[in-house]
Amino acid sequence: MNGTQLRQRKQAVDTETDHLGAKDTKPRLKHGIPMQVLRSLLLATWFNCCAVVIVVTQLIGCPLYFISKESYYAWMASTKRSFGVVITALTQWGCPTYVRVSGDSSVRGQIHIASDGRLHTTFPERLVMIANHQVYTDWIYLWWIAYSNSMDGHIFIILKESLKYIPIIGQGMMFYGFIFMARKWLSDKPRLQHRLQKLKTQTIGSDSSTPNYDPMWLLIFPEGTNMSINTKRRSDAYGEKQSLPPLRHEILPRSTGLFFCLQQLKGTVDWVYDCTVAYEGPPYADKYFTLRSTYMQGRPPTSVNMYWRRFAVADIPLDDQKAFEVWLHARWTEKDELLEQYFETGRFPTDLAGSIKVGYGDATQVNAAESGYAEASVQLGHWTEVSRIFRVLFGLAVLCRAPRLLGLSNLGHY
Repeated sequence: MNGTQLRQRKQAVDTETDHLGAKDTKPRLKHGIPMQVLRSLLLATWFNCCAVVIVVTQLIGCPLYFISKESYYAWMASTKRSFGVVITALTQWGCPTYVRVSGDSSVRGQIHIASDGRLHTTFPERLVMIANHQVYTDWIYLWWIAYSNSMDGHIFIILKESLKYIPIIGQGMMFYGFIFMARKWLSDKPRLQHRLQKLKTQTIGSDSSTPNYDPMWLLIFPEGTNMSINTKRRSDAYGEKQSLPPLRHEILPRSTGLFFCLQQLKGTVDWVYDCTVAYEGPPYADKYFTLRSTYMQGRPPTSVNMYWRRFAVADIPLDDQKAFEVWLHARWTEKDELLEQYFETGRFPTDLAGSIKVGYGDATQVNAAESGYAEASVQLGHWTEVSRIFRVLFGLAVLCRAPRLLGLSNLGHY
């Protein structure tokens, strides 16, 4: 489904008002139970098959660790890019999603629409990315942003420890160098410090302004969990004890992990990129846009909206955690105002009017870009990218079969 078709689908959704008085735009349920079962089988088979192939590819590359660290990390980065292809293809084919990207003046000139109509970003090779956590699919769309920046092989995510025990997927994420947290600081701190030290070493080199370090996008959700009625209630109760006013559309961020990461990475990372994510629909998007509804029922968000800002690490108070907490809470208060504007108007504000380059697009896309919005669908550059997932196993199969084929060929001479 291309961008024009996505816009047509967006215009066809039902609009109603929920009990909160917010604009509630919910895509119609596209598939009944039989089709949901079929979709579940097809998408699960595709995803699990690709996941197994990727983990096997990772295992094949393990001996490189003892031969050449550079080759080992480049190999694992390649498997990470393969997973980026998997989730992008899964979204493109199973639940076509329309994304609208804007930002303030700090990201001017870094967001474009490529000649094929896809989103193209030019963020730095090394950064820390923070975002509000609306639903479980947030990381998929942020990984796609990395894909649009050719950084999908160098993204690292801080996530809860229980996820590493998911069969196959958990093992793959450990090979990716993802950082698992048990939410117990005494045990998490040394583990986090060890992983961050790995992100401050050079193995494959970088073209960034800090060439002595590898490319790296470190993704952190400071809220620690996704937004829901229960987590919002607990957050508001905690804020009341701390004399903090409640946020309308977010839960309060936790400062400890992000503060420690920025302290450890200071001098090796110049920028923190902040993304405010909103799903077209009700404020509590987790009720509607679950993994099941998105991929199995074929009911993705009508649109995913992102507002980007960046902050210089040198300007962030990292010498005093209390001062950092004040800084972080101020950023979340600003994000709350951005979300309020979004739910009131259906758009984030933008300071990018006239600065988004459009290589190709229909009139609607060009007009949106001139207004300061980059609108695109989640999609691969070309379907042949899927072949990268299987190329190692395919190559091994050819090598294993080659001696037999050569032997049969030689028999033909007698």
